[in-house]
Amino acid sequence: MQFGIFSVGDVTPDPTTGRSPTEAERIRATVEIARKAEEVGLDVFATGEHHNPPFVPSSPTTLLGFIAAQTERLILSTSTTLITTNDPVKIAEDFSVLQHLSGGRTDVMLGRGNTGPVYPWFGQDIRNAVPLTVEHYGLLHRLWREEAVDWEGKLRTPLQGFTLVPRPLDGIPPVVWHGSIRTPEVAELAAYYGDGFFANHIFWPASHTRQMVELYRRRFEHYGHGTAAQAIVGLGGQVFMRRNSQDAVSEFRPYFDEAPVYGHGPSLEEFTSLTPLTVGSPAEVIEKTLGFRDYAGDYQRQLFLIDHAGLPQKTVLEQLDLLGEEVVPVLRKEFAVGRPAEVPDAPTHASLRAKAAHTAEADPQAPPGERDR
Repeated sequence: MQFGIFSVGDVTPDPTTGRSPTEAERIRATVEIARKAEEVGLDVFATGEHHNPPFVPSSPTTLLGFIAAQTERLILSTSTTLITTNDPVKIAEDFSVLQHLSGGRTDVMLGRGNTGPVYPWFGQDIRNAVPLTVEHYGLLHRLWREEAVDWEGKLRTPLQGFTLVPRPLDGIPPVVWHGSIRTPEVAELAAYYGDGFFANHIFWPASHTRQMVELYRRRFEHYGHGTAAQAIVGLGGQVFMRRNSQDAVSEFRPYFDEAPVYGHGPSLEEFTSLTPLTVGSPAEVIEKTLGFRDYAGDYQRQLFLIDHAGLPQKTVLEQLDLLGEEVVPVLRKEFAVGRPAEVPDAPTHASLRAKAAHTAEADPQAPPGERDR
């Protein structure tokens, strides 16, 4: 399994001091968090995409390119790239460049986003959200795989003989995950293409996540990409830890109560009982995270949200130390116990390159689009 963190990039006042970081401070802090994630042995750093206050990551590939220059091993991903309002040609170009800069340490997680006003800001209609998702990804999928693309759809101007530059590194498109909290059409799209499905899993109860993941697994098998157990699944989660559980609860409560994404709603206790949010000791985080397998099956990627709601940077870095030293090593070991041999590892650039080389050797006439599946 891959373990890592994702950031929504919020600029939120610290409720205990009233101080809010500047945008520059928040961006630099995100870079430091990513470097620390690699230092403590995590596999993935992912950033969201937002175009409205109080968030700063409006240009994820710029941020990830800067992080790529300061890391060596970390897989760099988005936790949402807006497939609805971004042009698929520009997505293809930006992530191909990032692939080359990072030596292939590049994933992309595509999603619809959850901010309604962003659609007209980028010339789109929110009522077309699902059709945009399907049409834009159909084009993006081809741009990374075909040398010259002729294409015509309903929601974008046509292309004639368009060639993407630069081409994907080694001829291998970035690993694609389709992320969603509540949209079954996204699970269907991921299954149709045989891509990964990331159930964001941070607001809704386990029963909902189970339904979404089971839908994706069934349809993955239906489309002939393998068995349901071989589908590529990722989950989100939120944690706050101290060595003593009560210390964690008392310290995190004011941040939870004022958080822009869930503050002023259910109590901390209600939220932790209903959702994957875990506030407590490292042992409690381990126990609850291992329980995800009970309803999601054996999966490939676990990302945690740890830097939101105005938490001080020192506290976030302490969370990373606990993840790297006490939580993730145990999770790696325990998730491996009883894992069926048929369950694949998370796809990476290296694994897809090896698979493409094997396919080309076995069938030299196979088109490139079939070599990286």
